[in-house]
Amino acid sequence: MNHPDTLPARSAAETPPQPPGLLGRLGTWSVRHFKAVLVGWLVVVAVLGAFAPQVTSALSGAGWQADGSESVKVRQVAEQHFGGNASTALQIVVAADRPVTEPAVQQVIAKAGELAAADPRVSTVVAPQPGATISQDGRTAILLAGAKASPDDMVRAADDLKGPLNELSTDGISVHATGASVLWSDFNKANHDAMMKSEIMSWPVTLAILVLAFGSLVAAGLPLLLTMAGLAASAGSLVLISHLFPVSIWAMNFAMMFALALGIDYALFLVVRFRSARMGRSLSSAGAVAETMDTAGKAVLLSGATVLVSLSAVMLVPSPAFRSMAGGIMLAVLFVLAATLTLLPAVLGRLGHRVDSLALPWVKAGEHRSPRFAAWGERLWKHPLRYGALALAALIALAAPVIGLRTAMPSITVIPGDASARAGYTAVQQAFGPGAPGTLQVVTPAGQAADVAARISATPGIAGVMPAQSAPDGSGWSMIQAVPTVDPSSPDLAHTVHVLRAELPQETLVGGAAVENLDLQHLLTEKTPLVIGVVMALGFVLLLVALRAPLISLLGTVASLLSTGAAFGVARLVFQDGHGAGLFGFKSQGFLDGWAPVFFFAMIFAIAMDYTVFLLASAKEHYERSGDPKEAMVGALAHSGRVIFAAAGVMVAVFFTFALSGPLPPKEMGIVLGVAVLLDAALVRLVLLPVILRLTGRAAWRIPAWLDRVLPKISFSHG
Repeated sequence: MNHPDTLPARSAAETPPQPPGLLGRLGTWSVRHFKAVLVGWLVVVAVLGAFAPQVTSALSGAGWQADGSESVKVRQVAEQHFGGNASTALQIVVAADRPVTEPAVQQVIAKAGELAAADPRVSTVVAPQPGATISQDGRTAILLAGAKASPDDMVRAADDLKGPLNELSTDGISVHATGASVLWSDFNKANHDAMMKSEIMSWPVTLAILVLAFGSLVAAGLPLLLTMAGLAASAGSLVLISHLFPVSIWAMNFAMMFALALGIDYALFLVVRFRSARMGRSLSSAGAVAETMDTAGKAVLLSGATVLVSLSAVMLVPSPAFRSMAGGIMLAVLFVLAATLTLLPAVLGRLGHRVDSLALPWVKAGEHRSPRFAAWGERLWKHPLRYGALALAALIALAAPVIGLRTAMPSITVIPGDASARAGYTAVQQAFGPGAPGTLQVVTPAGQAADVAARISATPGIAGVMPAQSAPDGSGWSMIQAVPTVDPSSPDLAHTVHVLRAELPQETLVGGAAVENLDLQHLLTEKTPLVIGVVMALGFVLLLVALRAPLISLLGTVASLLSTGAAFGVARLVFQDGHGAGLFGFKSQGFLDGWAPVFFFAMIFAIAMDYTVFLLASAKEHYERSGDPKEAMVGALAHSGRVIFAAAGVMVAVFFTFALSGPLPPKEMGIVLGVAVLLDAALVRLVLLPVILRLTGRAAWRIPAWLDRVLPKISFSHG
């Protein structure tokens, strides 16, 4: 057998062409019906894209709750029976350098009340009450604007009211809206501004990397074509879907990021393969597209399915924000995948050799097999244990800190210091005590309200209890509000809530905005093992069906855990311990945000399996052609290593731009995902997985007879 480095670019050039498979026929059809495909996509993008500009106003900002939890039930009781005095109500804080009873301050309080009462989403405005919502020094007062609308609409009410309320501030008198709804309003704005800034920063970097990866300006533009089509269509779709049920604004943020990253991945894989199919051969453009789709197209389809399956597991978390975020990404992936399998083949078929137009002077157009990655494959084949052990040791060392990882829901520090919610929060703490912004709401049958209030007062961790308030509608409920002794983000608050729920009568419910966060954190902790298990199981099944090789499918799935663990180990060092906090411009909260493990795991695993599919599909194709484990491993690196390296470079650049701007959660997203992709591509896909192929040899591709009969016949070689 010839040495891999001396093999011709395409040893099958002399063999008669095989009839195209299903995806090959789809590609041929797209080429022959170029105008129909192009017009169809233009219509889709134009119709759905017309709704895209509404995305920031149409999508919601709330939904961060554990459906069915005790705290959500408290909020629902408060909305229905207590005039909207719920966790979503707006708190208007008036702080003065003089007693609030003075006429000038009273005039500001009256104007603030009139502004809030004029909004149709506000039920009633409760004036400041001595002993409850007027501070002991008499210089801070709180008006309560009750919630008459859904949590998402109350966030929109905060959008509209916080500015005019702040404008009421005068010398010596400050007015700020605060509370959970205002916090989400401020956070969504800061997050949106950061995402837009990051997107603007990422496009030039992405284009530069694409030009270097493709070696041609024309070829480099194709991923951007897919990305823009996918983004416009998915953004418009999310706006339409938002009329049926609330969709988190984060769904669009993540969709933008994934559409860009996966659009580049998929286009890279197909364009490189298309150029290879044409190199030194007499294939027509349609024939080259057919071969590309039957080989690389299958890998892209499987990769897209793996991403969709991984993200679908997040739907197991009964939280509207999580489900809509996962749904938004899945929608973007579907559009990008559809464009990759129809629009891109049609454009490639029309461009033909012109895909290499405006090439860089040093680029050899159509070169598919990389001599450098082939040489790297040869080195790994000769010294698998040396390189495998080094990569494994590095990943384990980086993953070790994950053992001490702590998670909690975001604190007030995730929004800018000059934001309305944070300014009001600080004023409330200074006037009423550290636990005042996290006031607990306890609802109980009226007949036992006195006993419940006494028990709450005697509970450690409670600074004060307000008199029980009977429901004005005669429903038989009473509400007791209790101020904790600690800040809402303190871990001690969870213990206090646990004690209250354990000792108060069964019909009594404990809630409030801070408790909703605690219930969501508990739900996420509870569901994380289930999501991880389902993601891994479904990923393994997809690989098994596609590769028809149980051993390498299992090892490829398990290997994805290494980069995930290492990424979370780095996250603990950066965000919990604060290493590098100054470099990235944030102050450590002492924990990682509670939503990160379950959601980031699904995203990281999806990306890791993306590269796994690319590498193993190429290895399977080489093994099918040669029957030689060495050619399978070395050939896979030679033909897909450069693509994986370039795609990972783009992803890392995109993700790290999110780490350079905005509030803390986008920084967490950017750093965790960026580190995960970097480690996965550099150490897992380009070192460990090839080493595993080397050490397992032919056993990697062996399939038991009974499984061979059960699984569908899928081949990655053309035909």
